[in-house]
Amino acid sequence: MNIAEKLRQITPQDLAAMGMQQVAYIRPAIVNGVAAFTIHSADGTQIGIAPSRDIAFAAVLQHELEPVSLH
Repeated sequence: MNIAEKLRQITPQDLAAMGMQQVAYIRPAIVNGVAAFTIHSADGTQIGIAPSRDIAFAAVLQHELEPVSLH
């Protein structure tokens, strides 16, 4: 099994055990037909939406999380 396959098998519990509770992922999305950026917890749960990448990053930092971009 290669590294990519192993990473796909990480469970939310595994992420929590590694301290991923402090990371928020930001990714571009279309929300109601409008370009936006969604904010997700380490387990993939959407926790927010922002109109721009900068605002999404600011919101994540304001909540003392580490922002990570997904493309």
